[in-house]
Amino acid sequence: MTEQATRPVEARAIGSHHDRVDGPEKVTGRAAYAVEHGEADGVIDPLHVWLVQSTVAKGRVTRVDSAASLAHPGVVAVLDHTNAPRLDDTDNGELAILQDDRVGFRGQIVALVLAETPEAAREGAALVAVGYDQEPHEAELRVDNATYRPDQVNPAMETDTDEGDVDAALASADVVVDQDYRTAYEHNNPLEPHATLAWWGQEGDREVLSMFDSTQGVHGVVQALAPMLGLQPEQVRVRAPYVGGGFGSKGEAHSHVMAAALAARTTHGRPVKLAVTRQQMFALTGYRTATISHVRLGAAADGTLVAIEHAVQEQTSVVREFAEQTAAPTRMMYAAPNRRTSHRLARLDVAVPSWMRAPGEMPGMFAHEVAMDELAVACGVDPIVLRERNEPDIDPESGKPFHQRRLVECLHRGADRFGWEDRPPEPRTTADGDWWVGTGVASATYPAMRSPGNAARVLALGKGRYAVSIGAVDIGTGARTVLTQIAADALDVSPAAIDLAIADTRLPAASVAGGSSGTSSWGTAIVAAAQRFRADHGPSPDAGVETTASAADNPAEEEFAFHSFGAVFAEARVNRWTGEVRVPRLLGVYSVGRVINPMTAHSQLVGGLVMGLSAALFETSYRDARFGHVVTQDLATYHVASHADVLDVDAEWLEESDQVFTPAGGRGIGEIGIVGTAAAVANAAFHATGTRVRSIPITAGELLD
Repeated sequence: MTEQATRPVEARAIGSHHDRVDGPEKVTGRAAYAVEHGEADGVIDPLHVWLVQSTVAKGRVTRVDSAASLAHPGVVAVLDHTNAPRLDDTDNGELAILQDDRVGFRGQIVALVLAETPEAAREGAALVAVGYDQEPHEAELRVDNATYRPDQVNPAMETDTDEGDVDAALASADVVVDQDYRTAYEHNNPLEPHATLAWWGQEGDREVLSMFDSTQGVHGVVQALAPMLGLQPEQVRVRAPYVGGGFGSKGEAHSHVMAAALAARTTHGRPVKLAVTRQQMFALTGYRTATISHVRLGAAADGTLVAIEHAVQEQTSVVREFAEQTAAPTRMMYAAPNRRTSHRLARLDVAVPSWMRAPGEMPGMFAHEVAMDELAVACGVDPIVLRERNEPDIDPESGKPFHQRRLVECLHRGADRFGWEDRPPEPRTTADGDWWVGTGVASATYPAMRSPGNAARVLALGKGRYAVSIGAVDIGTGARTVLTQIAADALDVSPAAIDLAIADTRLPAASVAGGSSGTSSWGTAIVAAAQRFRADHGPSPDAGVETTASAADNPAEEEFAFHSFGAVFAEARVNRWTGEVRVPRLLGVYSVGRVINPMTAHSQLVGGLVMGLSAALFETSYRDARFGHVVTQDLATYHVASHADVLDVDAEWLEESDQVFTPAGGRGIGEIGIVGTAAAVANAAFHATGTRVRSIPITAGELLD
């Protein structure tokens, strides 16, 4: 990166409260989501698509009888593997739908019904009769079947690491914690279900596919679909002006997006709308795999770690491999001369898992931080003191010095706010009527990431106004707002002078809204474009001049280890008669670099804490292994934390600015809030009751005597 590109911008808008720039459109209902676009966007007289899903977990489709469906009023067509358009590339088994008769999991798309109304499409789908040649399947994650070693884990990390002699160190350690920890299957469940609107047309002499898609990355959809459809990337246009959440599930294209593209290819230019139902999302749009973590910690009598082992077992799908990096945070969190991590998968006949908020860090840090609490109890050391004693001087994994590792400050600040000094050291010593009361703590971490390949454009509009464009997507996190603030400071104007355009593949390329990398990646590209614009056109440019520039690589990433850190404190109250758990207080304190907008940042961090609380106490997708499907297919049986469950939740951050990592000084905040939260709740429940629970969600029966 050049000296000019790393020069910090003068802070005026950055770091200050700024109302969401898209707030008025959302609260007045003018914001159009994926399938809400109409004639103003060229969407005229659309057909509606409904999915027909397999009712077996493995086998072959022997027949698709669509006669009754086609006879239903309003039904226009039924597509299956015998008549659907052919794909040029079928390597992605999740997206290569309707190409053959194979069934890889229950809920797989086996037919599409196109109709004039959504009601007709739904009824038509119910009338399609599908026959199967069913085969034996395997759909249960067990210790004995999770033995497959993937080549790498998400996104491109080593599967295993091994340093020192872990077994010898454990054999000679004064204190050893040796336990298994489990996390449940979870489904992302954003407020807006996945949806796609698609149509084919002509631009000159070439065929073009246009889409409105509920996605976290418009360019990623093009990269996935174009080669499979035999198109060049410029032949696919994807827009996502408003997205109702994603939590990772919209970070890559799923099979419904391809279904919309294939259906639209048969309609002679007529658009099609496909809205995935809440129930269908439990089979088609990704989820967090369940995990089994075998953790061994060896320590001296004072709690100083001498060995760490974290062996993970989880699952993937035979249709397409996804390996969650669950042990990755263990590799860098605490100092120990002997360390070993591993990942093994069960390849099951089930739907394809994918990203969910803080993939890897969330389940991995649950296991590691509950194990650390157990070590603190075994050594008779305060949990905060234990973590202080195991602070590394450098990143144990890479050997690089950390840049701004302030975990201990987060722990101390949180302890002061939470009243930690009044905490009784022994569990099950505080009661309030029928409730046992306890407190717990856990550390949080998330890597600071900047994705490559981002670019931005600056166009002078005259009279001190600028149009700034980048193909980034705002999934409800406030990206529009913070990018407007960054652009304003980079161009030395007020945010009101910025017209920001995003979420269109016709705009400069942008990475996915994921990995807490959006603001860092996109903001750096905008700063680079603004600085190049000023160099090219000066401080008083003529209207109409423009500059497009890409963010350069940051050489400091070769020198330092960049991570964010935090400390989560929880109070748990456990009813002595029913085992019910309530969490009246939850606090997170974070070191995340410079906060661009305090309002949206607080919302993100509190949202992560609530999601972690939800995972700790409620969320579990129950898969019936006999039939291979998730039976908790709605928000009545898959419970997420509601208003009554969320009481005093707060988040704050240390004042800092990491301009070595990004020009604006931030490191990303979207995911760290969920990391460590479930462990803090579990540790608080132990302190309240003296009963250790090593799996989430925590159930009442586990805490009863």
